[in-house]
Amino acid sequence: MYVPRHFAEDDLPTLHGFMAQYGFATLVTNRDGAPFASHLPLLIDRDVGEYGALIGHMSRANPQWRGFGGEAQALAIFHGPHAYISPSWYESQEVVPTWNYAAVHAYGAPRIIEDHAAVLALLERLVAENESAHPAPWRIDSLGDAFRDSQMRGIVAFEIPIARLEGKYKLNQNKPEADRRGAAKALRETGDDLALKIARMMEAQGGGA
Repeated sequence: MYVPRHFAEDDLPTLHGFMAQYGFATLVTNRDGAPFASHLPLLIDRDVGEYGALIGHMSRANPQWRGFGGEAQALAIFHGPHAYISPSWYESQEVVPTWNYAAVHAYGAPRIIEDHAAVLALLERLVAENESAHPAPWRIDSLGDAFRDSQMRGIVAFEIPIARLEGKYKLNQNKPEADRRGAAKALRETGDDLALKIARMMEAQGGGA
């Protein structure tokens, strides 16, 4: 990913938090000489290795997992909020439109998780994290063992030890403070959810408050 120094984010806890918050990722590998992508929820294990590890699963019918031998590299792209930035929001003249956004790229070699208990633990964790906000969270153990195991045979679980992380927070850090304030104010006034999130991120970076 092209990351100018103004926009680089390399704080590991910040990157882990971003991946946890925006955990529905795009997983890109090479298949038969061409890029192949799947869109999947991925969980972050923060304490594995230097950068952590990603865990997830996909349909066994998806051919992508057949390249998961622990050697071929994959790229997991975590997409954050994004918003158009109008030149009319700046005090500066002779400026052009741009797009503010945040993204994290994680690189590593996927390997398949074979152990039944480990796969079940992964699924239980994924369900628990996504059900936690519900007043009556659904649990995997509400299923009968035979039905649960039949469903598990239809998926492939995997782990990606993270070898490299890149973070890009493109939030007008290269603009004068007055321009950043104007852009953040205008984003808030749109009322759009993504625009509001970008405005908050700009403010957290020290601009637009």
